[in-house]
Amino acid sequence: MTQLRVLIVDDEPLARARLHRQLERIDNCIAVGEAADIEAGLSQIRELDPDLVLLDIEMPGGSGLELAQQLSSFVCPPAIIFCTAHDEFALPAFATSAVGYLLKPVNVEQLREAVSKAQRLSKPQQQLLTKQDLEEPSGRSRIKAISRLGVELLDVDSIRCLVADSKYVVAHHSAGETILDESLKELESEFGQRFVRIHRSALVAVQYIVGLRRDGTNYRVELDGVTAAPLVSRRMLPSVKGLIAEMC
Repeated sequence: MTQLRVLIVDDEPLARARLHRQLERIDNCIAVGEAADIEAGLSQIRELDPDLVLLDIEMPGGSGLELAQQLSSFVCPPAIIFCTAHDEFALPAFATSAVGYLLKPVNVEQLREAVSKAQRLSKPQQQLLTKQDLEEPSGRSRIKAISRLGVELLDVDSIRCLVADSKYVVAHHSAGETILDESLKELESEFGQRFVRIHRSALVAVQYIVGLRRDGTNYRVELDGVTAAPLVSRRMLPSVKGLIAEMC
């Protein structure tokens, strides 16, 4: 089983150390980083792309509830377990779709149960496509694109992957590469039945996936008809492997 990658965000060093020791006692869990405030926590989440965040609520410089609200706007947000000394924040905490609310001092059995729940709930968030999804494509058949010839219409069926590059999205297709003037989030919302997210910056067309190859410590998806091989994030790797296994 792939390890659940956990980030600890708490302003108390002793609380962070306690949670770190407890995670070491839970199978298939690994602490990938720590942060002592909201700003550092958000930065670590963007950099490390954890599966789960153990999050305090009352911290200098901001509330863990505020961070949870920010994360709700992410396309693939991590699961959240609040770890706090205050019981009065439970209702607003669960309103953020947190999967757990633990009161300090947290014991290892409570944490193990909450982590197990987070692992179970992570599966539908990993965007595994069903056969019905594959049989019933949605959205436009062509997308407005920008090329050397000006504005043109690109056939969606020809696109192998969509990769966010700076402020643009590049479509890799059978005839080359083309810049689109829509965001990756907008394209995923419309074409989510044809493309699967494998990274915060990449969507791939399910029908053109031919395999997964290792690239050092990372993995890339190989696609029929193009040399582009988008990187798979560690968090999305289990769902991508599962999807490929279903297709075989």
